[in-house]
Amino acid sequence: MARVAAQLSNFTAGELSPRLDGRNDLAKYSAGCATVENMVIYPHGAAARRPGTTFIAEVKSSSAKTRLIPFEFSTTQTYILELGNQYMRFYRDNGQILSGGSPFEISTPYLTAELFDIKFAQSADVMYITHPNHQTRKLSRTGHTSWTLTAVDFTNGPYLDTNTSTTTITASAHTVGTGRTFTASASTFVSTDVDRLIRFRDGYAKVTGFTSATVVTVEIIKDTGSTSASTDWSLGAFSDTTGHPSCVSFFEQRLVFAATLSQPQTVFFSKSGDYENMDANIGGTVADDDAIIYTIASNQVNAIRFMSASRTLIIGTAGGEFTVTGGGDNNAITPTNIMIKKQSNHGAANIDAVAVANATLFVQRAKRKIRELAYNFDVDGYTAPDLTILAEHVTEGGIIEMAYQEEPLAIIWCVRNDGELVALTYQREQQVVAWHRHVFAGAFGSGNAVCESVAVIPTEDSEYELYMIIKRTINGATKRYVEFLNTFDFDESDNTSFNFLDSQLSYSGSSATTISGLSHLEGQEVSILADGATHPNKTVSSGSITLDRAATKVKIGLGYTSLLKTM
Repeated sequence: MARVAAQLSNFTAGELSPRLDGRNDLAKYSAGCATVENMVIYPHGAAARRPGTTFIAEVKSSSAKTRLIPFEFSTTQTYILELGNQYMRFYRDNGQILSGGSPFEISTPYLTAELFDIKFAQSADVMYITHPNHQTRKLSRTGHTSWTLTAVDFTNGPYLDTNTSTTTITASAHTVGTGRTFTASASTFVSTDVDRLIRFRDGYAKVTGFTSATVVTVEIIKDTGSTSASTDWSLGAFSDTTGHPSCVSFFEQRLVFAATLSQPQTVFFSKSGDYENMDANIGGTVADDDAIIYTIASNQVNAIRFMSASRTLIIGTAGGEFTVTGGGDNNAITPTNIMIKKQSNHGAANIDAVAVANATLFVQRAKRKIRELAYNFDVDGYTAPDLTILAEHVTEGGIIEMAYQEEPLAIIWCVRNDGELVALTYQREQQVVAWHRHVFAGAFGSGNAVCESVAVIPTEDSEYELYMIIKRTINGATKRYVEFLNTFDFDESDNTSFNFLDSQLSYSGSSATTISGLSHLEGQEVSILADGATHPNKTVSSGSITLDRAATKVKIGLGYTSLLKTM
């Protein structure tokens, strides 16, 4: 049989599933690869070796899983937050923020097991953070070492449905103040109601102390108008008893919360332009800017998993995807015109979605598929095609986190449950949907190094920055390091600045043979670039190495292999 030379003009289909072996009838076949490991697919069609990573710092406690999230204060001041067991640390400009020589840190209520269920939304210098087990909190920044995390003090709501039983509440006083008591005629309160709001008659109060199932101490925040017994009362929707919101987003000048433990299908909108005011004007004449409470009606329990704001508010639930609009011709949402319509029935995992251009990318319920929810004019509605259909093996083990790096290559980075980092070069307008996998240098136990979390922050430069937490076994101990992906060197003009080592550090100075400051790689065999030339590998001992020849510019880190195999 004659040999045929196949023309391979691009790799825009990325790594393809082994199930497609021999399927050369597919249009994507010739643009796909059998293996793309530690290589990045460019939207233009080329494939290039991924840059290495630079070591920043070890997390506070390497024995516990840790998460990174982004914080964007302004176009010039962006931060990465390290969330661990009841603490938060901060990074900027590829370094850790210190105070008095030690990492600057604030305390949080979030336990290790809760970190990856946290959702957040940011407006200017305030980030709202939600978790169903804790009061909603807001993170504020006034300086590099001036951060505060406080519980949100909601105004007048939201509330559960108004009491319909014969149980009454009597107040010891009706005026604003502390030390008042509410007494119920039947068992109504529990100890976890502390900090819960109670609407009573014309006013409302916050529970400050629990006495019994019928008596609580309260602070009256708005005059109730009377102390006499009344059945006109309702309990707050957010509490340790019923749970706190699981999701948060901004939409049309409202702060939107969703999914408490007792109301997993309910969405809570603040008053327009007043983010912490949840006053729905119960019993009064409803205005267009009043707060809104809406429960999604469906045939099954569709717990809300994520919210993503675009032209409409996208709500992903365990059983399907919904859109929220004001009805009509792009009308703003009001309490009287809100419309929530189901668009698809795929169901979402409890992972925040990623907004890319006009599409919302979300992880399906089983965490094996990433779907692209976008409006389709042909069907006059939203469709959600599977972006992993040609590479289902890439997401085996399940996705636990996503981050979108818009510049320079439009890549969605996905942390896999087994610790491999998989990535999707995604430019729908150019028909580029290309998967590639990344295995970081080093080892954890008997396997590969593990990527546990990723986060992206924009910068004023041409590239967004990707930060990650990498877990390795170093000198017999488990270590978790915060590292960032080096910038893509498109010009490759200076061979002394190449960055193709993981967990690397650089030396630049007078000619030297001993390079120290490498304690994070103690006992590891490291690869070396000395003055732009390769150098024999060395093993780090006492935090340093000795070069065979003196050099002024040195790169030291863990070497990795890049593989590309065509179909």
